[in-house]
Parts: sequence; structure tokens; C-alpha cells
Amino acid sequence: MAAAPRERSPFLGILSLPERNAVVQALRTETVGGLVLLAAAVIALTWANSPWSGAYERIRDFHFGIPALGLDLSVGHWTADGLLALFFLVAGIELKRELVVGELRTPATAALPVIAAVCGMAVPAALYAATAAAGGGSPKGWAVPMATDIAFALAVLAVLSTHLPAALRAFLLTLAVVDDLGAILIIAIFFTSDLDFTTLGGAVACLVVFHVLQRFRVRGWWWYVPLGVVTWALMYDSGIHATVAGVAIGLILRTTRDQGETASPAERTSHLIHPFSAGVVVPLFALFAAGVGVSGAALTEVFTRPEPLGVVLGLVVGKTLGIFAGTYLAARFTRARLNPDLAWADVLALAVLAGIGFTVALLIGELSFPDPAMTERVKAAVLIGSVIAAFLAALLIKRRNGIYRRLYEEEERDEDHDGIPDIYQRTAER
Repeated sequence: MAAAPRERSPFLGILSLPERNAVVQALRTETVGGLVLLAAAVIALTWANSPWSGAYERIRDFHFGIPALGLDLSVGHWTADGLLALFFLVAGIELKRELVVGELRTPATAALPVIAAVCGMAVPAALYAATAAAGGGSPKGWAVPMATDIAFALAVLAVLSTHLPAALRAFLLTLAVVDDLGAILIIAIFFTSDLDFTTLGGAVACLVVFHVLQRFRVRGWWWYVPLGVVTWALMYDSGIHATVAGVAIGLILRTTRDQGETASPAERTSHLIHPFSAGVVVPLFALFAAGVGVSGAALTEVFTRPEPLGVVLGLVVGKTLGIFAGTYLAARFTRARLNPDLAWADVLALAVLAGIGFTVALLIGELSFPDPAMTERVKAAVLIGSVIAAFLAALLIKRRNGIYRRLYEEEERDEDHDGIPDIYQRTAER
């Protein structure tokens, strides 16, 4: 007797309850942080284009630190190289969680979002390279339009008052996590200056000590905070971008709970740092990175010079094509099937929304172009491309918002007030 064919797993279906709770908690913090991020970006743009722009530049370029240790940095560099390491620490923890207990823990569940994210990075990079080559521009900015800013995207959703179902939000989060991994690898490989192997060896030794402390269940912030600061300083002095230290520490932190533990070290660290990262670190980075001069001539250059035009096209067109095509092909040639309550128009809306690149795109823009004038043009292109992507995504999402609201309310309904949505209890009874 022939075996019955295996049922195809639903893509963008109902998440497991633990995964849903983890996604909701993570995205709640990102949404609030995203709104603060939007405010910081508006303040930066207004300030940089006001009569007080000179004060903005003086504060951004003010240097302080410890010159003897090679840490005499400007305020702008402290936010990009120092504070942003905390942002990447949270990204490393989230990546570790996804790999251990989340959507990326098995090849079958990881295939579709990973393929979509990789295509969503490769196509924008290729589109930028083609645009730059056609216009005789520099190929250096190929990595700028590759990253999705999850906080900015969620802030747009909050402003729109939309209610994406948990599966769509989880898919967006997973895309952003894989994007962050790609950005980390790009920064580590392509934006590393002359290596100092002595200090790099010291940083690696610190990470080994960090791992040993975790392995032997040593507790106490007085061990980890000084060790983390030393690791960051050594990584910075080695020539590798200091944010890599944050990611490495996040990946080392233990994600699984021991018997009797209410939270793992990674969960406790994320609980403490994530709100500060989303509400303070990223907005401060935006405040000193998004302050670009916006004039008629500057806006014209964004669409007439190949480098900024490549960034805009990469974010708006490349991200959409890459993520949608990657998702469709992965679903077509794997056992995944689309949730019958949703349509491919919903995947398209999410792909357009993923074209909002801000924090990491601005950081890579600074690393790609040492020339201040070109850096300003590329930053302006990131802002314009993100705004266009947000506007187009808003149009698509608003058209489907009635369906999203129905699915969201069904997921959230808890008529017996036991803290568990009724839909999960119905599923368990079947």
C-alpha cells in the first residue's frame, strides 16, 4: 500500500504559542524604538537644514576619549562604533535564538525565509552594481541597499495603525535577522582595515574566556561587563569594525534554560539591553548619522549620480524583486504552501516594506565612502529610498488591512481570560 503524501506545511500560518510570544515581545520593543527612531531622524534632518546646522556639526564632530588607547573618537563615531555595538549584541542574541529555538532551527523551516532574505540582499547589491557600472560610478556602495531596518519598518506599521498577523510579523523579523547576519559578515570581511593581529588575538582570547564563563555557568555582571568592554576596545584597535564584538558576544550567550532557571543568560541580557538599544542607541545613531543637507541640488544629485541612484533603486526595486521572487521560488520548489487566509499580494507588501533600510544602511554608507560629499549623497539616497518604500508599502498594506485586522483579532481573542489565545486551545483540542 502506497504511503500517503506528506501534508505540505503552511507558510505564514499560525505560529506555535512560545514562538508567537517571543515574536510579540521582541516586536513590541522594536515598534516603540522605531517611533523614537523616526523622531530622531526628523530632528536630525531639521537641525542639519536649519540656521543652527553649524552647532549640529560641531557636536557631531566633537572628539573625546582616551588617545593613549586609540579611542579618541568623535561623537558621531562613538555612536557608530561604540553604542551601535549594543544594537548588534541584541541582533546576535536574536540570531542565536532563531538558530536554537526559532524559525531557523531546522533546515526545513529555515529554507524559505533564508532564501528570501539572501535574494533580498543579492538583488539590491546587483542592481546597485549595474547602475554604478552603467553610469561610470564607484562600485564601493554595493552593500548599502542590502539591509532592512526592522525598527523603522515597524514604526511605519504603527503609524499606519495596522495589525499584521503574527506570522507576517515573524517573517519580517526573520528577514531582518538574516539581513543583520549578512551585514555583520559584510562589515567584518569587506570593511576591515589593516589588521593588528596582536590586539585581534587579545579580542579572540576575551571571547574564549566569555565562552568558558558561560560554559561553567558563572553568573554576575561584574565578570561580563568589563570583559565585554575590553573585547570591544581590542576589536576596535585590531582594525575590525567594533560592532562585530557585539555580535560575537550575543552568539556566545546561552539561549537555552537550565533546570530551575526562569530565563537564560541571553534572555536576561536581551531583556535589559533591548529597550535601551531600541529606545536610545539606535535613535542616537540616527541623530548623528541622518543629519544631511537637503536642498534642490542635493535631491537632484540623488537621481542623477549613479551611486545614490543605485542605492534608491536597490532599496525600492531590488529589495522588492529579491524577496518576492525568492519567497515564491522557495515556496514553489519546497513543501511550503501559502496560508489560505493570505495572498501573494501580502508577501509583495512585506517585500516592499523590507526596502526600508536605515540604521545598517547608513552605517555601511559611512564605511563605503570616505569622501564626506559622497557620504552625504548616499545618506540622502538611503533616506529617500526608505521613504519611497514606506509610502508604497503603506498603500499595499492599507488595501489588505481589513483581512489583517480580522486575522489579528482572531489570534488575540481570549474570551476565557486565561492568558492563552483561544485559537491555540482550539488547535490543541483537534
